[in-house]
Amino acid sequence: MSVPMAAVPLHDRPRERLLTLGAERLADRELLALVLGQGARGKSALDLASELLAEYGSLDRLATARPEELSARMGVGVAKSTALAAAFELGRRADTRHETPTTLKTPEDVAQIARREVGSARRERVLVLICDAANRLIRTELVSEGSIDRSLVPVREILNAVLRHDGRSFALAHNHPSGDPEPSDADRRATEEIREAAKVSGLRFLGHVVVAGGKSRSVS
Repeated sequence: MSVPMAAVPLHDRPRERLLTLGAERLADRELLALVLGQGARGKSALDLASELLAEYGSLDRLATARPEELSARMGVGVAKSTALAAAFELGRRADTRHETPTTLKTPEDVAQIARREVGSARRERVLVLICDAANRLIRTELVSEGSIDRSLVPVREILNAVLRHDGRSFALAHNHPSGDPEPSDADRRATEEIREAAKVSGLRFLGHVVVAGGKSRSVS
């Protein structure tokens, strides 16, 4: 049975616990409840937060959910879904500014960024890492999202993204939702196609990495 937030003792409410103990001491559901702000009919914000975590299986998976997907869920709506999306994006940006390699020197540099941005996504996503002539990272851009087990590698969109942002070199990364980072034959064919297209366009291709959770493989 749901317990209204008003019935929860003051010292057990997420807002008061954060002020007293610090954000790092709160459980995931408590932090989510604070972002949600309020619950829905018959359930508190804590109840709703618990349901979302249970439905998606983990905080990482919830963080990859699209706002329109969340807003369609009963009790969430547009205001809560956009607040969640904004909170997760702020977390990613803060993490990126402190830890992202500024220069791509190895496949692991590419993998480090890709794991954070697409590693836990439930659908395959293709990420292009755009760099200057010295391989210094300019920006990352998501160029494709496929089905659960298949992703298209859009060669034209990838090259256009690099050129649009005045890139001179770039790397490619995508995730395998299956959890197995081993490159497929299709991954290898796509890599060769990208490599040849980059040569024609006068761009330096730095490589292609597949990530799956905390694991990665370079596509050769």
